[in-house]
Amino acid sequence: MGVQRVGVYLAHPRPGSFNHALYEAVVDELRARGCEVLAHDLYAEGFAPALTAEETGTVDPAAAPTDPQLALHRGEVATLDALVLVHPNWWGMPPAVLAGWVQRVLAPGVAYKLGTADGEPAGLLRAGRALVLNTSDTPEEREHGEFGDPLERIWAACVLPYVGVTDVRRLVFRTVTDSAEAARAQWLRRARQAAAALLD
Repeated sequence: MGVQRVGVYLAHPRPGSFNHALYEAVVDELRARGCEVLAHDLYAEGFAPALTAEETGTVDPAAAPTDPQLALHRGEVATLDALVLVHPNWWGMPPAVLAGWVQRVLAPGVAYKLGTADGEPAGLLRAGRALVLNTSDTPEEREHGEFGDPLERIWAACVLPYVGVTDVRRLVFRTVTDSAEAARAQWLRRARQAAAALLD
């Protein structure tokens, strides 16, 4: 296999957050292993998450975007061998910028093909693998018992398989707010190991 092309996407607005540390560790690890890494800090780049009226179709292939940033992201995502998504758990959802990225970038004709509105999608992405890194302040027992781990459903059942990503791996680091430096250092090592394993 030649050089692998990996997209790494960060969705956290505060510089210096642990999400930023995870993102930087993963980008560094992948580049050190010879990957071509397309790294995007979505908040820092000012990615516009709001879907336009023209972008709401689900069956017909999406029209070529006039927004150059959107065109860049759609063009890149179609060429990736793997994806890494880094974000906190906010209300059981990804941050709005990442939800909007999914809705605008993973468009029909770019990430999937749908013959009819009630049909089964055909995933178009070349990337068969994805790693999702989440941070949370909810203890694991409560997350699973009370909420059913909604982020697992979003990424591993709803979004990524729909666009052809069948190997979805996920790590959750918790609880972050009261974590010690030693724990954070261990989490960063785990994130690096998971990123490296994505290349196997």
